[in-house]
Amino acid sequence: MAATVMEGVLHAFEIVKEERIAAPIDIVFETILEQMGPLNSTPEKPMPMVLEAWPGGRWYRDLGNDSGHFWGNVQAIKAPSLLEISGPLFMSNPAVSNLQYRLTEEDGETVMRFRHRAMGWVGDQERGVDAGWSNMIERIREAVAERARK
Repeated sequence: MAATVMEGVLHAFEIVKEERIAAPIDIVFETILEQMGPLNSTPEKPMPMVLEAWPGGRWYRDLGNDSGHFWGNVQAIKAPSLLEISGPLFMSNPAVSNLQYRLTEEDGETVMRFRHRAMGWVGDQERGVDAGWSNMIERIREAVAERARK
């Protein structure tokens, strides 16, 4: 069988977001870990993930019976200021991503700087990734506000 050479299929994208959240940095960091892990969801349904929060730890979706989807590894973690993950994330293509949450405290609030960079064979199904991360960040903001009410 002959190999097919395709040109012009490799792409890259970068999504950068910055949010100010009125909560202590450690609460925001813990909430990020929860929202990326057991409380992860899409707008349509819960989608719990496993996030092993240590260097080299895995971030994956466990479907039971040795089935699942590997999203990445923790490349760097320094609680409560940095979480960095590298891997394919949601892409079932030859692609790699780097995802970063960088947190700082400023004027009694937490500034969350989010960055997702990816390169590889990025298909049409990845075009909605910006909306997906916006949803995740909104869930983090809502969960932090819920913690503050308790």
